[in-house]
Amino acid sequence: MDEKISLKAVDHYAQQYAQHLVNSFFSKKNKITGPEILQLSEVKQVNFFVVRDLLLAWKKESEKLKSPYFDYDSREVSEALVAFQNSLSNHILIGKQDFLPLLTKAVNQTIYLILDPYDFYSDTLDKKEAESINASDLRNDVKYIKINRAPLEKLATRLEEKKLDAISGNEAFAILDQILEEVNFTPEEVEPYLQLFNQAVPFKVESFYETKPPVSQAPVSKPEIIVASNTPRAAIPAVQKETTKHTLADDLAKKKIVRLKNNLTINQKFMFTKILFHGDFEIFSEAIEKLDRYDNLSQAMRFIEDGYPHWDKESDEYLEFIEIVEKRFND
Repeated sequence: MDEKISLKAVDHYAQQYAQHLVNSFFSKKNKITGPEILQLSEVKQVNFFVVRDLLLAWKKESEKLKSPYFDYDSREVSEALVAFQNSLSNHILIGKQDFLPLLTKAVNQTIYLILDPYDFYSDTLDKKEAESINASDLRNDVKYIKINRAPLEKLATRLEEKKLDAISGNEAFAILDQILEEVNFTPEEVEPYLQLFNQAVPFKVESFYETKPPVSQAPVSKPEIIVASNTPRAAIPAVQKETTKHTLADDLAKKKIVRLKNNLTINQKFMFTKILFHGDFEIFSEAIEKLDRYDNLSQAMRFIEDGYPHWDKESDEYLEFIEIVEKRFND
């Protein structure tokens, strides 16, 4: 399994990169226009995400236009509002302080899309999971995605072909899983994009990933240090007892998983569904929901052992799944 992206590190770099571009541009001008936004960053995806968020902001504003006195749903009014939006989009004018957070978010999302497209897809669908996923909204999102675009574009097309105006998050995940297998999707090379970022604000790629604690190769010799049986294996430094206890507690706190459903990446969901649940996403989802309802690890393991005795306990997929379940019930 790929290393996990450090969202904190990505956000920190996004702030640095955005501040660099903003300082450079606004040293010469007081406002930035739409055409200038589209040319601002060498990584064009950043510019498109800024424009997307601006149009989403307009959409939210227009949704507030409700009145007991006027019919905003009439064809003539709707067409006029669309014309107004088109005209407004050609007259974007934003000051430095208002533009900086927009740009920072766009940089953050671009790096996320480049380095971890599977989780980007997951977030795109999860944000809509509380409600049904609207096909036209998804299509509008896809228009502004230029990197690793194919899977979401095919998902939008699939919904249109099925004439589905809306779909649940789980259904969308299942269709996206099929699409990724059908097209044998391989994410784009990250190096060309990272080089463009690096030319403006240098960084080390490894800084974007969460560091894993080294695995101890020698047995623990201090008998007074007691580690619970469900504690993930980690290095236990040969230091004073008080320091060791504090480090273990910190590690466990960081690794605590409140709900499996909210902590599985889309890559993990696809892998577990395919290998452990015979490709049935619905059965996988039901199993995760049951595991999230249990109170302790013993109940969860009994459910797994009784329900799935055929699982290969030596496989990487099984070991990773069990590790995640154990983290769910760490005290």
